[in-house]
Amino acid sequence: MTRGSFAEDLESAAERIADMPRADLQIVLRRAALMLRNVGGVPLEPATADALDSIAAEMKIGRPELIQINLREWLEANAYLPFRTIDEESETGAPKQGLLVPTSNG
Repeated sequence: MTRGSFAEDLESAAERIADMPRADLQIVLRRAALMLRNVGGVPLEPATADALDSIAAEMKIGRPELIQINLREWLEANAYLPFRTIDEESETGAPKQGLLVPTSNG
């Protein structure tokens, strides 16, 4: 079943929900949950996927978490997001946000 035909099944079920047998509705909802659960995300080249999987395994985290960490760090390093620092004086150790200020070396 393609995503398009499944979307049509969902729309059809929504239009006739009062007339739809409970068992059929359960099947459609379970398929929807399964498809949402298995969303693939961003397609990657095989070499990139292998490298990410190797690094994630080494760090004992999942690929999505590794991608999230790397993307956040890249955005912080390039001043698209405020950088986070650990507040050593804080009892919770919660990160505080700051702004990355470029310095001149000349």
